[in-house]
Amino acid sequence: MKYKYHHIGIPTKNSFKGEKYLEEYKVYYGGYEESEFGIEWMRYEEECDLPEIVKTIPHIAFEVDNIYEAIKGRKLIIEPNMPSEGNIVAFIEENGAPIEFIQTKNCS
Repeated sequence: MKYKYHHIGIPTKNSFKGEKYLEEYKVYYGGYEESEFGIEWMRYEEECDLPEIVKTIPHIAFEVDNIYEAIKGRKLIIEPNMPSEGNIVAFIEENGAPIEFIQTKNCS
């Protein structure tokens, strides 16, 4: 399995310029496109039901060729889902930290 760094997601309580909203997950996100280092800010609404570990601890995201192989045998905290067109994501917990896997190819 190859892991290619994609971004770091940092939880925040502050709104930020250019943030986008994922209504299904009740989360605002942004900054990734402008960041040379792939820093993405995440602001969660009170009603957001994602795991507390994701809402409070920064996560590292890696691009993978096969998300189902990447999560096999790992502690899964967010099932594979498609928050945006052409991207399948899933979260695992590794040593107390959330890790995001992103598959952008063959998302059918």
